[in-house]
Amino acid sequence: MPIELLPAYREWLLEHGGRDLEIQDAARPEVLDGDWKPLVALAKQALEGYGGRMGLHGPYDGLWMASFDPFVRRMIAERYRRALELAAELGASHMVIHSPFLFFGHPQMAHAPSNGLEREIEFAHDTLETVLPLARNLGLTLVIENVRDTNPAPLLALVRSFNSEHVRLSLDVGHAYLMQQVGGPSPDQWVQEAGELLGHLHLQDNDGLLDRHWPPGEGRIHWRALFQALSRLGSQPRLILEVRHERLPEAARWLVAQGLAR
Repeated sequence: MPIELLPAYREWLLEHGGRDLEIQDAARPEVLDGDWKPLVALAKQALEGYGGRMGLHGPYDGLWMASFDPFVRRMIAERYRRALELAAELGASHMVIHSPFLFFGHPQMAHAPSNGLEREIEFAHDTLETVLPLARNLGLTLVIENVRDTNPAPLLALVRSFNSEHVRLSLDVGHAYLMQQVGGPSPDQWVQEAGELLGHLHLQDNDGLLDRHWPPGEGRIHWRALFQALSRLGSQPRLILEVRHERLPEAARWLVAQGLAR
């Protein structure tokens, strides 16, 4: 949620020792380019006493970190570093960035080792060359979110290639379900493939047609299968409801009613 909504949800966020939280403001260019210190002050006031795991969603619009153009890669790195400055002021411990593997072709062929994967990973490493050390120094994990990925293998290969506890996979289950319609695996299969590399999830539902960000249960995702897969992990990835703000309470209530959350 954006910082301006934190006061309204303060009591709910503080429950159970502090719910997982993700701040959205750093995804907006006008915030990164402006004076965000008053926003940080508001967040700290609203979250006084909060003991949960807090992160933020980094900038993403138009930022393809595996770009062929080195100038573009430097620009993207600067955007990420600016967002990390905000993260440091907030005391965040994770930042979401988007996968570079935009789908084009057959699910088993796009971004395959025989089709340029090594070079794409090289470009992504170049983009994050100055970003990852900064994140590491801040004690912050970069979680790379699936977007149009139809095959977990390239994104998992990218995560593994850093050989760092500060880089993990972020699974947006709504994105995964959309790409399931064109041959990708189901969200619960993504969880099984990722295993301990999975550090973070965006929970949202859709009908397989558009990225609707509906509350869980309103679309067609098999939520019980997803949570069963999560229960078999040895780790506890962050679980973030990424729905329209006004529908957050009903999304939470539905998960509680299903016995999947509290």
